[in-house]
Amino acid sequence: MNSQFYDRLSNNLTQLLESGVNCDGSIEVGEEDVSLINIYKVHSIILQSRSSYFKKKFDEITFNENYIKVLKLPNISVKEFNIIIKYIYSGKFSLEKLENSFLFDFLIASNELELDELTEHLQSHLVNNNSSWLRLNFAQVYRTSYQVKNFKIIQDFCNNIIAKYPNTIFESENFHSLPEDALVSILKQDDLQLEESKIWEYVIEWGKAKNLMLPTDLDKWTSDNFLSLKEALKGCLPYVRFFSFSNEDVVEKIYPYQQLLGHQLFSDITIKFIAPTKPISSIVLPPRKILKTTLPTRITPIPLSSNIITNEHALEISSWIDRKEIPYIENNPYEFKLLVRGSRDGFDITTIYQICDKVSKTIIILKVKGTGEILGGYNPLEWENNNDRCKKTENSFTFSLKTANMKNSILSRVIVSSYAVYNYPSELDLSFSTNLYLIGNLKTEKRCYCGKNTVYLKPIRSSEFVSASWQPDEKSLFSVEEYEVFKISLRK
Repeated sequence: MNSQFYDRLSNNLTQLLESGVNCDGSIEVGEEDVSLINIYKVHSIILQSRSSYFKKKFDEITFNENYIKVLKLPNISVKEFNIIIKYIYSGKFSLEKLENSFLFDFLIASNELELDELTEHLQSHLVNNNSSWLRLNFAQVYRTSYQVKNFKIIQDFCNNIIAKYPNTIFESENFHSLPEDALVSILKQDDLQLEESKIWEYVIEWGKAKNLMLPTDLDKWTSDNFLSLKEALKGCLPYVRFFSFSNEDVVEKIYPYQQLLGHQLFSDITIKFIAPTKPISSIVLPPRKILKTTLPTRITPIPLSSNIITNEHALEISSWIDRKEIPYIENNPYEFKLLVRGSRDGFDITTIYQICDKVSKTIIILKVKGTGEILGGYNPLEWENNNDRCKKTENSFTFSLKTANMKNSILSRVIVSSYAVYNYPSELDLSFSTNLYLIGNLKTEKRCYCGKNTVYLKPIRSSEFVSASWQPDEKSLFSVEEYEVFKISLRK
């Protein structure tokens, strides 16, 4: 029978650290230019036995005149290292009362110091206990997981989300800069919920982004152009399920890029297209396991009292408020508190000013009569019922939300801040310049419109419904079926 006395061993080593007796190492933590350097006296043999990073570093360093080896760690914070050094000596640490953002930075620091056991534990802790924070900060988490080594648990967590919601990454602003190994890991997934032909289009798009000198017109491509693209995609091509393409997609999407494929592979694709039962020599990857039912949006139900927008819409709006590169997919950080509803409180602009007087951070949502469009605007400033003036802000925006008849939402941010919001209650005018101009009774008077302007980035309606001047034509004017105004606040 083996007896174990780890607690006493842990306490004794902790006391050794605190005593500073027989220390032969000194670690300087923090940046010199901010005067936040802490110096830790350590026993190099203990650190070397616990971390290959410290073993390598202390082996490289020679003793100074005081027989001390000095190591500098400018990239690690004092708060992080306080926990790390105690863990190295005692094997203990507590995650209580630590913010999630700090835990993620602490994970990066632990990995940099090659504390493998701690790195794995922190990843598991974040995934199992703080997954909502990881999702809310998905872009940062996913990018970091491929910039550093040994983040497999975090990578698997992210890839699982991407498999179910591929547009999270494929439609993100940073898709073209995605590392090759990250894209390959996505392509390997059997349950990636996206048609193979669409995956192929994204892969081609990613490869072209690595070769910006390629001609825009495919008919003008030379053999060298195809060779350059093939080289960029060499890590991705083996994981595209070419034999899962429909016959039509083979003709329209594979055939134009046949030079990217080896002769045998393209020949076998053609054979399967013409004679499906004939044997071929190429490896046939299994088709992806596409779910027959549409996956629900990953959200934590929130009390959203709206007759116009869905939880998915609310998540998208919250992402715009926070300027997120990748939209939130669940756990909305904001509460949408209903202040005004036309069918309940009335459709006059006066009603909005009276109820929302001195209220900031509001979203107004409109359902356009006749077209079903959902238009809106965000005002971070207060509405004022007794003051007529333009309001200056760099954070307002207007939008048109995706509906059954509209594939993607349109976001238009303010670019001339001085004229961002029109607060004119005496004129029954509540507007975001002319990008979204609301006036009078929104239901009985057909006077609202969206016009071309230089204050906001772009129009939020299709060109046929956008007025070219301050005097809108009949086609650009609209009334609303319903409208709602929400106060936006952080959830507690």
